[in-house]
Amino acid sequence: SAPILALPEGSKDFIVYCDASKKGLGAVLMQKEKVISYASCQLKIHEKNYTTHDLELDAVVFALKI
Repeated sequence: SAPILALPEGSKDFIVYCDASKKGLGAVLMQKEKVISYASCQLKIHEKNYTTHDLELDAVVFALKI
């Protein structure tokens, strides 16, 4: 089943979780332990050659761009 998304509360802090694998990038925006938004994408051909450090950094950039 699909997760139920919550509406954000303007005065509360947000937390961004992101992760990378050899197949793709993922990110979740949360507030008070509730999912506000999530996104993922597959790696491009050239990104599959990135080191683990660069993939994790790519995941952070991806998360902050959305």
